[in-house]
Amino acid sequence: MEEKKYSILVVDDEESMREFLAIMLHREGYKVTAAEDGAQALVCLNNNSYDLIISDIQMPRLDGFKLLKHVQEHCPETVMIMITAFSTTEEAVEAMKNGAYDYIIKPFKNEEIRLVVKNALERKVLRQENTELKKELGKRYSFSSIIGKSKCMQQVYDLIAKVADTKANVLITGESGTGKELVARAVHYNGKSKEAPFVAINCGAIPENLLESELFGHEKGSFTGATNAKVGLFEAANGGTIFLDEIGELPALMQVKLLRVLQEREIRKVGGTKNIAVNVRLIVATNKELEEEVAQGNFREDLFYRINVIRVDLPPLRARKDDIPLLIEHFYKKVSDREESLDISSKAMKKLLDYHWPGNIRELENVVERCVILGNAEEIQEEDLPAQLLKKGDGNAQSSFDELPDTGLDLDDFLGNIEKDILLKALDRTDGVRKKAAELLKISFRSMRYRLAKYDIDPDGDEDSIEADIAV
Repeated sequence: MEEKKYSILVVDDEESMREFLAIMLHREGYKVTAAEDGAQALVCLNNNSYDLIISDIQMPRLDGFKLLKHVQEHCPETVMIMITAFSTTEEAVEAMKNGAYDYIIKPFKNEEIRLVVKNALERKVLRQENTELKKELGKRYSFSSIIGKSKCMQQVYDLIAKVADTKANVLITGESGTGKELVARAVHYNGKSKEAPFVAINCGAIPENLLESELFGHEKGSFTGATNAKVGLFEAANGGTIFLDEIGELPALMQVKLLRVLQEREIRKVGGTKNIAVNVRLIVATNKELEEEVAQGNFREDLFYRINVIRVDLPPLRARKDDIPLLIEHFYKKVSDREESLDISSKAMKKLLDYHWPGNIRELENVVERCVILGNAEEIQEEDLPAQLLKKGDGNAQSSFDELPDTGLDLDDFLGNIEKDILLKALDRTDGVRKKAAELLKISFRSMRYRLAKYDIDPDGDEDSIEADIAV
């Protein structure tokens, strides 16, 4: 691939200086255009774009300051270097404050200008890459990357749209593999602070004795092994968002310290004596029932109310099976890097729809990747699916067993999973009509409503179910 040839505009009212710079830069491999003053440079800018402009400050008709202002307003991607005499160094410093990359004092050495030009162009490339990366992140974590047309997912989209531009703390709940971090990033990258940092940490993955240092930083010598000062994640996320995944795993002492940060909006490094003000948006996630953790004394009630300002409950995949074909298509294109659709036999699709998906979306993505790698290239067949999807029934490993496990089991949890799955199947069979689902299961409608509330199931209701609610 041919290396890009950078274009440079040299602007100076001294003909000898213009010619010298043009010849030297041309020999370095750059494409060079020369202009005798700022006014002529504007004409060049109207007809062409330049990667770099090297301009004198003091020129007739239009000086370097006015040219710099024009470039900042109309060509912000162009880097600008100012040339100045020793007596006007203060003007060059002022130009840098207004957006110039650097300045060169006359007379200068050839090597000096080569180095400044090289560094300026490298900075331009890094700035472009950073801008493109942020655009890609914004696209990746926009709503379009959260796949789903089901009613429950539409409610999630609506909630993200409402809270993205606020600074309110957000609590995201859901089983493992439901996409909690993806939602956290969507909240950040669709808000006003999308250009600011997004910093994520899993509270359960960091040893307790290191967690405080990770979050708040430490001073040099504050403990054994602290050979250098460290910036904590709260300070690194200043102005943006910090995402604390698995907040339910946060040790009791750290819960107290996090509560103080949320109240005071400042942190103190380990071994430090000064408080550091931080302005961050907090988003947390958990797969635990924090209300139960509070009741059991494992999680502070005051911290729970601090983080539970806006709550986003992510449904498990088994509660949004209408989204499975869309998710399969999305993961297929992601894994295979193809635009065409994936063909799946009806038997294979039935197995995919009937499966309980204990690992949720993450498990589905793994299954799709496996099928793409090992399956039939033309069409995914039933035999291409992994063994756990081919078991009799719905594939829920917890719904049946041949003998009692040696380790025993939680009977209430075991029976609850079975009951919840049966309720979902009945609702699916009756298109969400609760009255008909109750009749199918030979239970009263009042009992049906109680069981749905017990498992936090919110089916897509219709007129029949609404009338039944009124009648009972």
